[in-house]
Amino acid sequence: MTRAFVFPGQGAQTIGMGKALAEAYPAAQAIFEEVDDALGEKLSQLIWEGDIADLTLTQNAQPALMATSMAAMRSLEAEGVSVTDAAFVAGHSLGEYSALAAAGALSVADTARLLRTRGQAMQSAVPVGEGAMAAILGLDLDAVRSVAEEAAQGEVCQAANDNDPTQVVVSGAKAAVERAAEIAKEKGAKRAVMLPVSAPFHCELMQPAADVMAEALAAVEIKAPAVPLIANVRAEAVTDPDLIRQLLVEQVTGSVRWRESVQYMAAQGVTETWEIGAGKALSGMIRKIDRAIVGKAVGTPEDVQKAVRAES
Repeated sequence: MTRAFVFPGQGAQTIGMGKALAEAYPAAQAIFEEVDDALGEKLSQLIWEGDIADLTLTQNAQPALMATSMAAMRSLEAEGVSVTDAAFVAGHSLGEYSALAAAGALSVADTARLLRTRGQAMQSAVPVGEGAMAAILGLDLDAVRSVAEEAAQGEVCQAANDNDPTQVVVSGAKAAVERAAEIAKEKGAKRAVMLPVSAPFHCELMQPAADVMAEALAAVEIKAPAVPLIANVRAEAVTDPDLIRQLLVEQVTGSVRWRESVQYMAAQGVTETWEIGAGKALSGMIRKIDRAIVGKAVGTPEDVQKAVRAES
């Protein structure tokens, strides 16, 4: 059984995530404390008993989801499962940072600070209300690309996330994304859903945020990950720290090639994925991409026990 560990992105956040892990495993509790220290605030309090609107703010959601993923990873490690038991790590958008922290390429403290910076930079790159994202359901990537092109009309509109064969997300200027949603329906999309996001991620409008991240990433140490990372913008395995740094910058404006990333892992013999952290969104996407891959979600102490029992 060849497995990959995958790490969720924005949208998976819920109030209370990771709390049971922190109560069950001292190593998980230590992660939340480390993130609180790195940020100089009690992010854990917001995660466990705050307001979902505050947690959903990009600058909070990004480090919070990483903290929850790392708490789950440390809980697995406490039960004898190592990141090197996986052939690859991969993450969806911000999840790529969680994957790198899990594989030892980035320290948890640096990752928390980078994601806080990334969240703030992405948020401030485009004034609230000027950008948007929409999920187009039932059209493939090529079809959505031509929809985005037609909808742009001189504004930015791009295919941002190629999530699975039935779902591609477009991102850009609000009016252009709204046009894309209408055009997509005319072209046979089952649905076009405007997403509740505060900024248009993974498109050219994020260039100011990419510039900020280039500077922030230049200042941190990145080591070779213990297992190869499947990079979002390349949809292939990378291990070189300098290349990883460059691709994390490109990722801010580039497309998340999740469907191709999963296909790449399948071609390398991956038959099982463990979704480490909050939610089960990636497992659902992976099932649509390749039915032969078995997906497990590992986000609670029960999940950890179940995964470890299946090992022995």
